[in-house]
Amino acid sequence: MTSSTKIDFIYLSEPDMVKAGVTDMPACVDTMEEMFKLLYCGDYRMAGKNNNSHGSLILFPEDSPHATMPKPTPDRRLMAMPAYLGGNFGTSGVKWYGSNIANREIGLPRSILMFILTDTETSAPLALMSANLLSAYRTGAIPGVGARHLARKDSRVAGILGPGVMGKTSLSAYMDACPKIDTVKVKGRGQKNIDLFIAWAKETFPQLKNVHAVKTDEELVRNSDVVAYCSSGATGDPSTYPLVKREWISPGTFFGMPALGNFDDGVLGPDVRKVQDNPGIYEAWEEELPSPVHNINPLVGQKFLDMVGEGKLKKEDLEDLGKIIVGDAPGRTNDEEIIMMSVGGMPVEDVAWATMVYRNAIEKGIGVSLNLWDKPILN
Repeated sequence: MTSSTKIDFIYLSEPDMVKAGVTDMPACVDTMEEMFKLLYCGDYRMAGKNNNSHGSLILFPEDSPHATMPKPTPDRRLMAMPAYLGGNFGTSGVKWYGSNIANREIGLPRSILMFILTDTETSAPLALMSANLLSAYRTGAIPGVGARHLARKDSRVAGILGPGVMGKTSLSAYMDACPKIDTVKVKGRGQKNIDLFIAWAKETFPQLKNVHAVKTDEELVRNSDVVAYCSSGATGDPSTYPLVKREWISPGTFFGMPALGNFDDGVLGPDVRKVQDNPGIYEAWEEELPSPVHNINPLVGQKFLDMVGEGKLKKEDLEDLGKIIVGDAPGRTNDEEIIMMSVGGMPVEDVAWATMVYRNAIEKGIGVSLNLWDKPILN
């Protein structure tokens, strides 16, 4: 702790974040892998009584007497996501997550995110950051961490559902983990976004030999080595979520699932390994939300846990990615294994990547220094 009362911090705009390395996917995957080791040994805290809550969300009513109160439309979110991460990080922070699908009508992204990184000891701010890229890259990096340990090393075909930001960062992480990928299939709802994704993929990864669109989820999954379901949409009815059928899946396929997803009963069989990025976060959602939780939280990892409650799976059927990373459980054991990994999206990931980007910014002199106070008026 310092004896000085002066507090300065840095502001990092989105261009500053890029200069400080926020889009360095290989480094982000490395950082997320280190984060999972700390997660597994318990050197972290998130919100909630079990220290695993995703965050605190403002809920709007369907009917309100106040004309100016927002409606609970799809993808409307005002949420605080706090966390502490130990180890070499030792920092804390909170992401403010604002989202509204109608933003796209006025040329803004669906989500507008900010992150504040703090000194854990004093709680003084270290940095205020633009966080759209921070969040996108840490989310996309998690399928890459999974692929490092669970995908076939000779994987060549990637299937990406959802040509948006999450689809791009998930593909970037797959390209890092599986450098032999030479073919990418993409499925989306709008031709414009599909065309933009294809152009981006060809420019970003010139080693790709074939990037093309498919029309159905079945085409996307069949004969793919790594798959990511990255599309957004309304929750409430799992029958509307993107589906994976067992009959579509080729031997050896790895699924990284960071968004809406569903599967048929064939996937419940023991021939499909079921991995959660952090079992605790799904247990927290189970405590916080009404059952079946998959109606509200559309991640496949939540459906895994719902199936345990229904007696269709056993708790020991669910695997922990952190346990695999530290070597206390096996990674991929043969080329035939089918593995489906759920990605929950955790604020400890934001803290980890924000800390590394902040340190890069300080080392390189990037950002605008701001003063909170030299001495607090009230003390």
